[in-house]
Amino acid sequence: MTFKIRSFLNADLPFLLELLKDPTSEERLLYTHYYNGNFLSWVQERKIEVLVADDNRGPVGSVAYNDGFWGEEIEWLVACETEDRNAIEDGLVIEAEKHVKRGKVFTAVNSGSPRTKEWLQRGYFQNGGLIYMVTQLTELRPFTKTPEGALLRTLKPQEEKEFVQIVNAGFEWERVKEGDIQKWKTDSPPFNEEWIHVAEIDGRLVSAVVAKPDMGYNRFFNAKRGYLGPAATLHEYRGRNLATALTMRAMNFLFEQGMDSACLFTAETNDVSQKLLRKIGFEVGHSWKFMFKQVS
Repeated sequence: MTFKIRSFLNADLPFLLELLKDPTSEERLLYTHYYNGNFLSWVQERKIEVLVADDNRGPVGSVAYNDGFWGEEIEWLVACETEDRNAIEDGLVIEAEKHVKRGKVFTAVNSGSPRTKEWLQRGYFQNGGLIYMVTQLTELRPFTKTPEGALLRTLKPQEEKEFVQIVNAGFEWERVKEGDIQKWKTDSPPFNEEWIHVAEIDGRLVSAVVAKPDMGYNRFFNAKRGYLGPAATLHEYRGRNLATALTMRAMNFLFEQGMDSACLFTAETNDVSQKLLRKIGFEVGHSWKFMFKQVS
């Protein structure tokens, strides 16, 4: 097959969404958020570079590169299921790698996927992963014991700067910024500051957990699911059960808002987080492996 690789055109959108919605697609779970008219705005907002393989009759595959929160990433790689799929995808990856600026790129592959071998053949290596965890919300949960003097409450509108500082210090990079709360209000109604749960000790905010309606998932599956994150605790206040207590508080809040399930993401290497989440009812819903490559 002869094909050329070009920039994405708006006319390619139906083709791309059909590939991403395919139940056999590696990316299906990742992109359920963007099937309802938000896809192009999401791509533009995150400055994602979308490329398309075209065989002169129309598009046959696509790859996306993004220099985002987690580093330089190949967001998706999809192609029509033909005998030339591997050649199309290999060509798309080579083109995407030309956008890498700092010498290292990664992608996420479903755990146990046969596609892992294909990425290994392209020179990628596996290191870490991401776990998607889910719990059902059927009743209010009993509150977890918190340290004496700790006050659990919702965030006040004038406390956004402190909230941003907590999250970024906990993640050790700029996970959120001022103005994000307003964006969440726009993207996820009826979200407001009451959906952000914080722990206060001696007049200082030291831990936070954000609850939101999972808008894309709920639209696509006609569901009532809540999403938890980001969540963070200042280093000197860890080990005091604050994050667990706030997570339970946020779960109860979601239940009171009519949600019947809650989900979140955690790192494959974060055994402590996974153990705590399992104790309060979360189970693994899906997992991905991270594949990295050094690009000269």
